[in-house]
Amino acid sequence: MIHQDFLAQGVSPQIDVFENRIEITNPGQPLIDERRFLDHAPRSRNELLAGAMRQLDMCEERGSGIDKVVQECEEHHLLAPRFEASEQFTRVVLFSARSFSEMDRQDKVRACYQHACLKQVSGESMTNQSLRERLGIAESNYPAASRIITDTMTAGLLKPVDPTSKSRKHARYLPYWA
Repeated sequence: MIHQDFLAQGVSPQIDVFENRIEITNPGQPLIDERRFLDHAPRSRNELLAGAMRQLDMCEERGSGIDKVVQECEEHHLLAPRFEASEQFTRVVLFSARSFSEMDRQDKVRACYQHACLKQVSGESMTNQSLRERLGIAESNYPAASRIITDTMTAGLLKPVDPTSKSRKHARYLPYWA
């Protein structure tokens, strides 16, 4: 409700539960780019409502809801949430468990980017090892993590901490905005 666009008529927040996912749709375009949900300072459309809900301990002031959802997905080795935005709505898609071999390229890139974002907001940087741990990839299969990192960099979502370094073994990565 804090983020809902109350000016949009004929629509309301909607939660759809499917066999393999949950879709949460809220009327209105997000106030920030959906790729920045994890790091951007919180903004709400309805400050008075947000203030009242904070006083009643119904929400937090920090804007950490998305961070917590992504962190929980990581800890339980679930697919990274998908954020969709248009002028009419914002949608978050939460997926059920899926093995690494069942993930498509977009799933892997999204997980890599969100993992790098979580690392960045906690004062760390992503490594091949941390991504392998996030995705449940065996250490012997480090080339798979390297391919995902390369794909995420090609998508413009990731950059190396030190672009001049030739070492891939000790490379560290940040989200594109860091």
